[in-house]
Amino acid sequence: MATATSQANGKSKSHLTLWILAAILLAIVFSLWWPTAAENLHAGGEIFLRLLKMMVVPLVVTSVMSGILGMGDVRKLGKPGGLALAYYLTTTVLAVIVGLIVVNVLKPGVGTVPESAIAAAKVRQQSEEFKGKLRRHLAEKTGLEESQVNKALTPLAPEEKKTIQVVLNNLILMLFTDNLFRSAAQMDLLPLIFFSMVFAGMLTTMGSRVATLTDMIEQVNDALMYFVLLLMKIAPLGIFCLVAARFGQAQAEGKFLETLEQLAWYMVSVLTGLTIHALITLPLILWFFTRRNPYIFIYQMSQALLTAFSTASSSATLPVTMECAHQNANVSEKSTEFVLPLGATVNMDGTALYEAAAAIFIAQVAAHDLSMYQQIIVAITATLAAIGAAGIPEAGLVTMVIVLNAVGLPLEYIGLILSVDWLLDRFRTAVNVLGDSMGAAVVERTLES
Repeated sequence: MATATSQANGKSKSHLTLWILAAILLAIVFSLWWPTAAENLHAGGEIFLRLLKMMVVPLVVTSVMSGILGMGDVRKLGKPGGLALAYYLTTTVLAVIVGLIVVNVLKPGVGTVPESAIAAAKVRQQSEEFKGKLRRHLAEKTGLEESQVNKALTPLAPEEKKTIQVVLNNLILMLFTDNLFRSAAQMDLLPLIFFSMVFAGMLTTMGSRVATLTDMIEQVNDALMYFVLLLMKIAPLGIFCLVAARFGQAQAEGKFLETLEQLAWYMVSVLTGLTIHALITLPLILWFFTRRNPYIFIYQMSQALLTAFSTASSSATLPVTMECAHQNANVSEKSTEFVLPLGATVNMDGTALYEAAAAIFIAQVAAHDLSMYQQIIVAITATLAAIGAAGIPEAGLVTMVIVLNAVGLPLEYIGLILSVDWLLDRFRTAVNVLGDSMGAAVVERTLES
C-alpha cells in the first residue's frame, strides 16, 4: 500500500514538472506571436509571484528555528554550519574561475557589439572625464578643494565609487538589524536568519520551560510547507503568466531578436559558463561528498529550477526549493531547513560567474587588456559581491558596479548588457538554486553524524 502511494506521488510530481516546462515553452511562443496580449498577463504572474514571496519571511524564520531545534543541542551547529559556509565559498570561487576561463577563451567582446553602442558609451565616458578635468581646473583657479567645487557645482560631482572595503563592511552589517519587522517587510533575510539561529539556539538550552513554544514553531513550519504544496498546484498557470508577460514586454519593444543576435557571443559565453558549473562542477562536488547520482538529483529538483527560471528570484523560489529538496530529492528536513534559507541569501554561484564574465566582456569591448593580477581582483571582488547580492531579480547589476570599479573599467558600458540581463538573470538564478539544494545534500552528511 505504501509503495503504491509512493509511486502515485512520484507520478504526480513528474506530471507537475512537465506541466511547468510546457507552461514556460508555451509562454515564450505566445509572447513572440502576440506580445501585446502576453503583456496583459502581467497581473496573473504578479499574483503568483506575490503568493510565493508572501511565504518567504515566515517560512525562513520557522524553518531555520525548526532545523536548529531538531538538532537538540546548539553545540551541534558548529560542524554543519562551518561546512555550509565552506561549500558556499568554494562553489562561488569555482564559478568565478569557470566564468573567467570561458570568457577569455571565447572573447565575446571582440567585434560583436554594434559600433553605435560603443560610441555612445565612449561619449558618456568622455563626458565624465571632461567633468573631472573641469573640476581640477576650477580647483586650481579658485584655490578651493575639489570637494568644495563639487558642493558648489553639483552636476560636476563624481559618482560614488564602491570599494572592496565597503563590500566587506556591508557584509558584516547585513547580519544585524535594529528593527526585525522592517527587515521582514523589506525581505532582508540575513538578519532574520541570524536572529532565528540565535533565538532557536537559546530555546534548546531552556528545556521543558519552552516546550509549548518549540512545538508551536514546528507546527507552524509544517503548516507553511503544506501551503506551499497547495500553491504548487497553480504553479503552471502562474509561471505561464510570469514568463509570457516578461518575454512579451521584450518583444513589444521591437528589438528582442535583434538584440539577441547582436549580443549572441556574450550570451553564449555566460550560458556556457553556467552550463559547465551546473552540469560538471556542482555535480562532481555532490558525487564526491554523497556518492549520489547528481543528474537524478537535478531532475528531482527540476520544479524548483523551472520556478527559479520563471521568477528570476532565488528568495521567491525558496518555498518551492525546500519542498522539492525534502519531498523529491529526499534531503533531510534538518538540512533543508538550516541550509537552504542561508543559501538563498548568500550562495550566488550563477551571479558570481556572470559578474566575472561580464566584467571581462566589458574590458574586451573597451579594448582594455586586463592583466592576470587584475583578473584575480575581478575574481575576488565578484565572489564577495555575489555573497552580498540580494536574492531578487537582477541584483547582479547592482553588484556589477563594484566589480567594474575594482579594476577601473567604465561603468557606462554596463548599458551594453542591460538589454539581455533580464534573460540571463533567469538562467543564473536557476544555477543559484541548484547550488543551494546540492549544498543541503552535502551538509546533510554532517547533520546525521
